[in-house]
Amino acid sequence: MRPLGRSPLVRAWSPARRALDRGGRCPRLRACLWPRPYGCLRGPDDSGTALIEFVGLSVLLLIPFVYFFLSVFSVQRSAFAVTQAARAAGRAYATADSEDQAVQRARVAARLAFADQGIDGAPEVRFAPEGADCGAGDPGDGAASLAPGARFVVCVRSVAALPGTARLFTGLADITVNGKFIVVVDAYRRDRTVA
Repeated sequence: MRPLGRSPLVRAWSPARRALDRGGRCPRLRACLWPRPYGCLRGPDDSGTALIEFVGLSVLLLIPFVYFFLSVFSVQRSAFAVTQAARAAGRAYATADSEDQAVQRARVAARLAFADQGIDGAPEVRFAPEGADCGAGDPGDGAASLAPGARFVVCVRSVAALPGTARLFTGLADITVNGKFIVVVDAYRRDRTVA
């Protein structure tokens, strides 16, 4: 049987442990008593590093979130623009006095709708038959008519580039957005088609 003075439990209640219990500093920084008393094995003082770690981690996580939201807002702005452009182009076409004037008015109305949303460039405007899918590769074109009771679809297509990818990844990180508006020419309006 070992003497009581050499037991690990007795060594734990040494004068160094009592100094720690009274709020003092550990006299031995490298070799501490068993079991490890209150932070005796601590190295240099690391107070204040939690703030640095928090700020660094926040910035590291914040950058992808900010980029994600900027991308979503960019695509949403383009979606609003094509929807508004299709509606404006359809109304401008239906209220024109001639078919030649109608096509020009529709394209100008689509460009103005894009300018309202802050998007540069002219959108692609097509006049497809009723029931056409504007999201298809080729929805058709040339179905517009000012004949009384005519029905057709105005398709507006644009490409939304993700922020910061226009120069590096041209065409790879683009998202195509489509707008659709069904035009119904008033059945009781005079015939404005070219004879």
